[in-house]
Amino acid sequence: MLATTKRLAFAMAVPTVALTGCYVVPVAPDGTAAIYPYPYLPPQYATAANAGPVPPRGTSGGPMPAVLQARLYPTNDIAAQTGMITGTVTNMMTGKGQFQMEYKGELLAGEATRVSGDERRGVANAYGPRGTYMSCDYKMTSPYQGAGKCTMSTGAQYEVHLGT
Repeated sequence: MLATTKRLAFAMAVPTVALTGCYVVPVAPDGTAAIYPYPYLPPQYATAANAGPVPPRGTSGGPMPAVLQARLYPTNDIAAQTGMITGTVTNMMTGKGQFQMEYKGELLAGEATRVSGDERRGVANAYGPRGTYMSCDYKMTSPYQGAGKCTMSTGAQYEVHLGT
């Protein structure tokens, strides 16, 4: 009976060990984890309904959007009551982006736009269904990182960090 139990344990352990694997994380040239464009649908699965026009294989359709994390750190007493806030910015790589975050249970959504004449500087605004709004001024150090300041309609002020 003991030999049968050992054989059963060995037989169950072999597939477990054989099926374990490791994760490969792509790394960008600057050493950070590579950010894949969002949303991505391989051309062979794309249709006019879900992806718009698809460029022929082997050609570039232009820069792809990148989703960046936005972290807002409080810089005054009103903001300290809420604490750090997180959100996302989708950089469309065209000088525009889409911004969203949750603030006190309200989803704020809006856009970010680069300032004319200064391709690194931008402004972002977001608005929520209960009337809360936010305004930000930021500067990008790369297409994937930046920092700036945000002010809420409540008077709360934050330092914003964009990217990984």
